[in-house]
Amino acid sequence: MTIRVATEADAQYADLLCQWYVESAKTRGTGIAKREPAYVAQKMASGDGIIAFVDDQLAGFCYIETFDDKTFVVNSGLIVNAEIRKGGVGRAIKQAVFELSRTKYPQAKIFGITTSLAVMKINTDLGYEPVTFSELTNSEDFWKGCKSCKNYGILMENERKMCLCTGMLYDAADKLVQVQVPDFAAHLTPPLPIGTDPAPTPSSATDSAS
Repeated sequence: MTIRVATEADAQYADLLCQWYVESAKTRGTGIAKREPAYVAQKMASGDGIIAFVDDQLAGFCYIETFDDKTFVVNSGLIVNAEIRKGGVGRAIKQAVFELSRTKYPQAKIFGITTSLAVMKINTDLGYEPVTFSELTNSEDFWKGCKSCKNYGILMENERKMCLCTGMLYDAADKLVQVQVPDFAAHLTPPLPIGTDPAPTPSSATDSAS
C-alpha cells in the first residue's frame, strides 16, 4: 500500500472519487455531503489531500479543510474503494491526514462529523472526543456543505445544534499535560547540629502510616 500527499497530477482521479462518494451514500443510506470533482482536484493541487494506492490501484482519499482563520481543521471526505475495504486502508489514510493536519496547522482544533461507526472508532484511537455541535466551528462555509446531505432538514430544524451525525473533536491544547514540579527542597529536614540526637518519634506515628 502506498499512501502519500496528493498532488495536482492526481486530479485524474477526482471524477472517480466523487462517484465513490455517491455510491457510498446510497449503500449506507445515510447522509454524505456531495463533492464536486473540481473541488477535490483543488484540494489535491494545494497539498491538502492524502491519496492511497494498493497494487497501483486507487484505494482511497481524504482531504483537509480549514475554518475560522485556520483555528479549526476538518479531515473530510474519507472514502475507500469498496472492493478493498476492511483491509486497514481507511485507518491508514485517517492516520496520514491527521498527521498532515497536525504538521500544517499544529495549533488548530481538528474536528469532524460522521455517521460512520468505523470512522468514530478510528477518530477515538487518534485522540478525538465526542462533542456537541456547539464545540465545533460556526463557519457558514462548513455548515453549508451539509446542504447536499439527505439529513440537512433535520440539522436546520434543530438550529444546527444536533443531527444524525456525531461531532468529534481533537483539541491539541487539551492534550498538553501541565505538570507542576514539586519543590522538594522546601520539605527537607534541616541538618541537625553535630552531636545532637534527633528527637524520638512516637511509635504511633509509624503504626499509622499508610
